[in-house]
Amino acid sequence: MTSHEMAELWATHPSFDEETRSKAREILSHPQEIASCFGTDLTFGTGGLRGVLGVGTNRMNLYTVARATQALSRYLLKNGGHSVAIAYDSRHCSQQFAFVAAGVLAQNGIVAHIYPRLMPTPMLSFAVRALGCDAGIVITASHNPAQYNGYKVYGPDGCQITEEAAGAIIDELESVPHTGMAWLSPEEAQARDLLVEIPQQVCDDFVARTLACRVDPKVCAPLRVVYTPLHGTGLEPVRRVLGSMSGVQVIEVASQCRPDGDFPTCPKPNPELREALRLGLETAAAERADLLIATDPDCDRVGVAVRDASGAYEVLTGNEVGLLLLEYLLRTRRAQGNLPERPVVVKTIVTSDLAFSIAQTYGAQVVEVLTGFKYIGETIGRLERAGEADRFVFGFEESCGYLAGTHVRDKDGVMACMLVVEMAQACAARGTTLKAELDALYARYGFMENSLLNFDIPGAVPMDEMRRVMCSLREEPIEHLAGAQVTSVKDYAAGLDGLPPSDVLSYAAGALKAIVRPSGTEPKVKVYLSARADDPAVADALLDAMGEEINERILG
Repeated sequence: MTSHEMAELWATHPSFDEETRSKAREILSHPQEIASCFGTDLTFGTGGLRGVLGVGTNRMNLYTVARATQALSRYLLKNGGHSVAIAYDSRHCSQQFAFVAAGVLAQNGIVAHIYPRLMPTPMLSFAVRALGCDAGIVITASHNPAQYNGYKVYGPDGCQITEEAAGAIIDELESVPHTGMAWLSPEEAQARDLLVEIPQQVCDDFVARTLACRVDPKVCAPLRVVYTPLHGTGLEPVRRVLGSMSGVQVIEVASQCRPDGDFPTCPKPNPELREALRLGLETAAAERADLLIATDPDCDRVGVAVRDASGAYEVLTGNEVGLLLLEYLLRTRRAQGNLPERPVVVKTIVTSDLAFSIAQTYGAQVVEVLTGFKYIGETIGRLERAGEADRFVFGFEESCGYLAGTHVRDKDGVMACMLVVEMAQACAARGTTLKAELDALYARYGFMENSLLNFDIPGAVPMDEMRRVMCSLREEPIEHLAGAQVTSVKDYAAGLDGLPPSDVLSYAAGALKAIVRPSGTEPKVKVYLSARADDPAVADALLDAMGEEINERILG
């Protein structure tokens, strides 16, 4: 069926509501929009669905959510599944999509356990495990701008689904028609005992398990902390956890505490970006706070800014926060005598290699996994099946995702806030700061600078252009990084180092590295650069030179 024919189907078929049919007719009067909205289906992968809100097969709407859930239902029924946990964030349509998903599951006789109000993604992972569900769904587009939403699927272990499960769901999806989607209303589903509210006890247990992951609960140095949930889901659980920590005074950014899918004060609610932290930084300066922490809309990632000796605030990178936490966890647990005999640290291949140096100091094994926190969760699962879950100490990725403990199998912004605050308190108790601690870490292990280049891919079908970029790099590999001859090229497409196949290319030239991959959630090609040098200025110059070369190569 052509894109025009599909648009006509949506404009006329009675299974679509009148508002949808009307908008489809409007799209038909604008030919340039037809291919964008109907030229392809939203891609379903291990990250589920993510896309712009709107009408069409290539948009997030009631019908694409219902269709994906019907495919998930068929997959679950074939594999003996009978219950699913559901959570949703503060984005436009998130609650509506969540109840449509619940209604489709109920239509198929599958029990949907749903949170009665918006909740962070890590609390969905926790609920799947706590309730013994066969799968989980969270409606979120994480840190994307307001026009996006998404649909993530979790397995019974609380991890995002594997490639195998995603492939099986995709197979089911191919046979689910675009028309005729049906779902039970919440009232009908509840009357049949197929829609169940997740009890408050699950939330309480999550907070308790989070607090149990404190490394040094006795630390109680006075600390002034500014916190912002960036209009998302983090306020309630983060407030409860930090409120349980002695000595911590939390100042909330009032204008960003109310959940709002428009993200009016931060159009790009990504805690990696300084612009998203603007109001938090202003509040921190006004309050002379020691620390700023910010969680993204689904509260699975954390941004951190620290006050330096001059009183200015430095926004730390995800790598820097992860390395600080890694050193703190290993050092403190060793001092307390509760570091496991063979500790395991897990990081993604695009995360700072300084983790190897830190881990070696404490006799820890570093397990490298592909990009995506689900691979960190899967590593915990393998340890658990071997009866060695207690070996896991910490997992992190450069994009501000962190996890300690095993009760959640995805990055956890609530836990990360707690650990960062505790670490800052421990520094204060010693008369130092996180900034000074970071400087000491670099002095001990060497300086490494990292940066991320994002190449936006335009067009109605950006996936094709992203594939073209990767094919070009395979046919004509990058030969130099900052003028240095590339001595190592790794292509993960066929699987390397025991990892599953992935569309990733890695180039190394001495202390320089570049890793290229297409984004799994946005129309972008991402390039991760790293440079190790004694002098930070030299490292910055090397990153700039690498960036210019790669920019010319990809856009050139």
